[in-house]
Amino acid sequence: MIGWLRGRLAAKTPPTLVMDVHGVGYECEAPLSTFYGLPELGAEITLRTHLVVREDAHVLYAFASEDERRLFRALLKVSGVGPKSALGVLSGLSVADFLRVLAAEDTAALVRIPGVGRKTAERILIDLRDKAGDLGGTGVAFVPMALGAVASPEQEATVALIALGYRPQEVVKLLKAAGDDAGSTEELIRRALRAAAS
Repeated sequence: MIGWLRGRLAAKTPPTLVMDVHGVGYECEAPLSTFYGLPELGAEITLRTHLVVREDAHVLYAFASEDERRLFRALLKVSGVGPKSALGVLSGLSVADFLRVLAAEDTAALVRIPGVGRKTAERILIDLRDKAGDLGGTGVAFVPMALGAVASPEQEATVALIALGYRPQEVVKLLKAAGDDAGSTEELIRRALRAAAS
């Protein structure tokens, strides 16, 4: 198992990033919560990782904090939740927000996440409600909290929302609802997700 990677950020196109670790390029998939904190290309970063081995591929998932990785692993243990759905949950909700959803047993908040249906949302709440104390609280971050853009915030937000499962037509509407004064990619995505939830 690969526990973490430390290296140079070589590429980032949500949901995929590439880290150059001593000349070896590790391609990882990551939730938007991790992308929010990525520095400019070429900067050194350290990310927690989780390796999923399938018959046709070995896929490495990367996370900015131990709390994110812990929640990802907990979600994978829920029947009907695969890595793509787990990434969707982490992209749509911070760990703290997820814990609030869990405490309130807010099925509707989970159903609003692309790829999560009502039955899956109910299973997540049932399976994880007794594990809330194990899912958060370390607050350990592994990347600098600065975002260096190589594309415009609108372009990055568009790519990220499509990667989350929204159709291109929906993304256009969501970004219009987010407004032109959002500023950063992170804020634009947050506003778009709030618009989708309302």
